[in-house]
Amino acid sequence: MRGRTDRSGKGFLKITHVVENLNRGGLERVVIDLAHAQQASGDLPRVVCLFESGTLAHELTAKGIDVVACHKGAGFDLGALRRLRRALAADAGEAVVHTHNLIAHDYAALALLGLPRYRLINTRHGMGGTPVARLRGALYRLSMRWTDHVVAVCEAARRNLVEREGLPANKVVSVPNGIPVATFTPASDAARRRLAEHEGLAPTTRMVGFVGRLNWAKDLPSMLRAFALLQQRRPDTALILVGDGALHEDLTTLAASEGIAECVRFLGDRSDVRDLLQAFDVFAMSSVSEGYSIALLEACATALPIVATAVGGNAEIAVDGVNGRIVPVSDPRAFADALEFVLGDPARAIAMGHRGRDWALEQATIARMHARYRALYERPVKGLI
Repeated sequence: MRGRTDRSGKGFLKITHVVENLNRGGLERVVIDLAHAQQASGDLPRVVCLFESGTLAHELTAKGIDVVACHKGAGFDLGALRRLRRALAADAGEAVVHTHNLIAHDYAALALLGLPRYRLINTRHGMGGTPVARLRGALYRLSMRWTDHVVAVCEAARRNLVEREGLPANKVVSVPNGIPVATFTPASDAARRRLAEHEGLAPTTRMVGFVGRLNWAKDLPSMLRAFALLQQRRPDTALILVGDGALHEDLTTLAASEGIAECVRFLGDRSDVRDLLQAFDVFAMSSVSEGYSIALLEACATALPIVATAVGGNAEIAVDGVNGRIVPVSDPRAFADALEFVLGDPARAIAMGHRGRDWALEQATIARMHARYRALYERPVKGLI
């Protein structure tokens, strides 16, 4: 797709991202970072939100990137569809429309009907392959006729979209997420001592850390049970859980019943995640469902060794024996063994962490993600289905 040119003759693209909202989350972080990179390169991005604009919208508007909210209500909302159509019609025939996940894509595909031809790209930020409502799945498959490309965020997700959802293989590509790796500071003993003091722990406490939502997908009960096993072997450890969610109370109760309440800290939703990451000795991820985790990328950027479950794109970020350990899902004993392995040799753990950071600096930057998407926006279309 050819971009227009400015007065200097430089080509640029108008890019409209369609999302549910811009509240705090991995998908939303990717969209914001990508829009910033697109603006910096001379393109003209904006974001249209189906629901409210969200708590992070100010990060875009402060840089002059427009954010439009359609205020969708419950169920199918014709009014929100009309508002979305008006927003997309403003650049009729000139923009790339880049949707994120299913609901945003379904509404955008409907809103574009009858408008001049767009380049339509959909990114699926999860793993795909899971059952969806029959009508939504039918609409999504129908939309493939005028969707130019579907983007998976890792190779495992790309295979799922083709093999389990039956999407056309010639339209599904993989573009891994990126983060501002160089802006993260590697973990340090000084940061660990500061967190230990703040949380009333011994200064030599080894920190097992997690960042994410406290929901079913993260399988935090398995992590707590694994940590209870680890505590029996290494009483010098603490588990730091950063994030909030529906399971907070249940997890607090479980920690007490496992006898580890005194060495588990629930820090809630925090704005200082980067500082907290620097205080961890190892990053733990016990998910039963995961795409291409921003939290794991941030752990790599902080030079942390990782213990993660073998789901989604986890093994594409944490390579077993290189920058972490990969363990089976919902297996507390295997998880505890892996944590003990990493914590048992500090020099090896540090080396693992720095191998992860080196990989992230080469492969997981926003610049690399942006370049891949820019090339995709310009890629010739290979037929309808």
